[in-house]
Amino acid sequence: MTFSRYAIYFVPPAASDWGRFATAWLGWDVVDGAPVAHPQAAGLDVAAITEVPRKYGLHATVKPPFRLAAGRDAADLHAACTTLAATSAPVQLDGLQIARLGRFLALRPRGDETALNALAAEWVQALDTFRAAPDAQELAKRRAAGLTPAQDENLSRWGYPYVMDQFRFHITLTGKLDRDTGARAQAHLEKTLVPLLPTPFGIDALALVGEAGDGRFHLLHRYALSG
Repeated sequence: MTFSRYAIYFVPPAASDWGRFATAWLGWDVVDGAPVAHPQAAGLDVAAITEVPRKYGLHATVKPPFRLAAGRDAADLHAACTTLAATSAPVQLDGLQIARLGRFLALRPRGDETALNALAAEWVQALDTFRAAPDAQELAKRRAAGLTPAQDENLSRWGYPYVMDQFRFHITLTGKLDRDTGARAQAHLEKTLVPLLPTPFGIDALALVGEAGDGRFHLLHRYALSG
């Protein structure tokens, strides 16, 4: 299988109860590279409200999707990730909680995010030589959404607005929802997903993922953080 873009994700442990539930909620298993049947949710069309984030699978983005720079290949990227993981320390937070980010729902950390933000910044910076610069069309599309000066600076420097000082770790659970649907989806997830969430919440590995020809992402390798 060939991949057009690569990214660094946090991918929840496949064997965890919360990971299995949330993977099915989205309907795409990034680990197995296969569709998963959605759970039933009275009054909610789960397939519809998760359509937009489905192709990415259950994850939190650390280094956003990028095309490989000229002269770089996947083997080089894997080697760099292996080296970087050996010097990166695991991170632990108090837990996770359902949050509304604009019009979509996501899981956000509870507790001090300083170490987590530093980990993400380290991986964005350390792997940046593997990233091909975005073309004019990609830049225009990002700027059309309306960026702050800090976000535009990140776009120019790192190829994505929401990194470094603008980074907010989140695990996306829905696409954009109207107020009523969002409230009902959040109430359902508070009852079904929240009781499964780990306390504390630890990040002891990051993953290299690739985007296949159909736009869906696949886990390629998981790297234990052992620094």
